[in-house]
Amino acid sequence: MPQDPMDFEWSYWIEWGREHILWLLAGHLLVSQVSRLFVEKYKPWCLMVYGMAACWLLLGIKGFAVILLHAAISFAVAQFQLSLLTWLCSLILLSTLRIPAVEETKRKWYDTENEYYLLLFTVSVRCLFCTSFSLEYCWHAPTQKSSHSFPWMLAYVFYYPTFHNGPLVNFDEFSKQMRRQEPFSVKTNLSILIVGIIRIFFWWCLAELMIHLMYIHALYSSALPLESASYWALGGLALAQVLFFYVKYLVLYGVPALLLQMDGLKPPPLPCCVSLMHGFMKMWRLISVKSLTALLICRFTYRYIYVPMGGSQSSLLGTLFSTALTFAFVSYWHGGQSYLWYWGALNWLGVIVENGTKRILSISLIQDLI
Repeated sequence: MPQDPMDFEWSYWIEWGREHILWLLAGHLLVSQVSRLFVEKYKPWCLMVYGMAACWLLLGIKGFAVILLHAAISFAVAQFQLSLLTWLCSLILLSTLRIPAVEETKRKWYDTENEYYLLLFTVSVRCLFCTSFSLEYCWHAPTQKSSHSFPWMLAYVFYYPTFHNGPLVNFDEFSKQMRRQEPFSVKTNLSILIVGIIRIFFWWCLAELMIHLMYIHALYSSALPLESASYWALGGLALAQVLFFYVKYLVLYGVPALLLQMDGLKPPPLPCCVSLMHGFMKMWRLISVKSLTALLICRFTYRYIYVPMGGSQSSLLGTLFSTALTFAFVSYWHGGQSYLWYWGALNWLGVIVENGTKRILSISLIQDLI
């Protein structure tokens, strides 16, 4: 039975995975385990060299140079130790991805559109990693700068399991865990690998079953069936779509999470099932790393935007402003198209309405009436 071809993200990453990325991840796993077994002290540098080689192989020397240039510029700006300047630099670098002349030049580097998109997706995610490193550099004391050197930035930026599509691991977490030398057991790691592969294979089979039988995205691409459907049917389609999104990211983030675990690092938690969520705020709770939609950059936005701007510890207006900035950045990072700004605004309003209602219901007089 033919599959639903309308989910670009799933088809794109599965195709790249089968042809190149899974093999390169297997190579990373081999390098990681050998370095942990024999040269634990030099593991970050072994993995950095491998990540650079993998980047060069897939994106070519020009794609590799773009990512290296972004890292070098971010590191140079971080030397001023001004968070605002670091953010300005990050936003400018991110904006270069949307300049038509630059886009056209990069397209000419590759034979296919898919290769160009791989560079685009990779550089977008690398921008987050460069920003994380630069802000941590700004916030740390001069005595701690040795742990924030340019080689460590490269080891972080070119860490291959999270290279193309995330998930994001903040630099401080990555650095501390990568420096930590733990006892290495081949037997333990082998059991973790086997169990992880079985789980990911099950999720992949479930996602393939859904995309071959349910045709959720094909239905959404045609107005006629949506106009004739009842509200209950539309609600069922919406639930089916977010459930497929959940299963899809169990696979797409499950693979790098398994490799992080094999490398002795603690991976970000995988998304929790949307069927277990009954509140709008739980989907976008900035404190929680288990939020499905924000899984890639939730930890990033919470640490580097929401908290520095005051977050829930500031006044009501300050909290609203912090949340608005967070959604604005998420919308801009995803592409900045008009529909993404509408999406961000509606999510922001949803959080405000639910939070406001909870605050009203917490008033003792209202509770007595209830």
